[in-house]
Amino acid sequence: MDQWIETILEQFDAFGVGMLMLLENVFPPIPSELVMPWAGYSVSQGQSSFVAVVVSGSIGSFAGAWAWYWVARRIGKERLATWLDKHGAWLTITRKDIDQVDRWFEQWGAAAVLLCRLIPGLRTLISVPAGFAEMPPMKFSAYTAVGTVAWTTLLAVIGLWLGKNYGDLAGPLSWVSSGVIAVMLAIWIYRLIQQHRGRRGSTSVG
Repeated sequence: MDQWIETILEQFDAFGVGMLMLLENVFPPIPSELVMPWAGYSVSQGQSSFVAVVVSGSIGSFAGAWAWYWVARRIGKERLATWLDKHGAWLTITRKDIDQVDRWFEQWGAAAVLLCRLIPGLRTLISVPAGFAEMPPMKFSAYTAVGTVAWTTLLAVIGLWLGKNYGDLAGPLSWVSSGVIAVMLAIWIYRLIQQHRGRRGSTSVG
């Protein structure tokens, strides 16, 4: 995946960062923890503008967060949960994940929208209970924007700093990317197996 990210950044520059971050929010297996450090690294190599990659990445991430918010607000919790029971494994999202972030939102309210933007795995999902609760769009947008800009900037700074201080990081970043992808793939396969077992169990009981 790291080579794919590199190729998109080389071909589309900051616009490619925005596209990848949009996909990262809509399809969580594409991790921002890979996209933005690579974007920061490209800045250190003089291939991109730091402001451009942060702005583009933030816009893409914001748009993806809004997509989940809109879907959740539009169709409601039960319909979305039912759909995830059938297809959620392909997105590595389950009904339990929705219930978990729903409890987070009930406990912390709007602050959860801001804080969870900084937590991998919850960044995308926190939009869902906000939509269920019909959080005011302007309030959701403000909290999402602040958290999103902070997250994308942090990751881009890490890539930029490493690139400036340690030179050619293409090799090391590739190893990190491979490790992240391997872990996410293992989690995805585990969830897929668990969901399949759950279906078989419910079928046998019925």
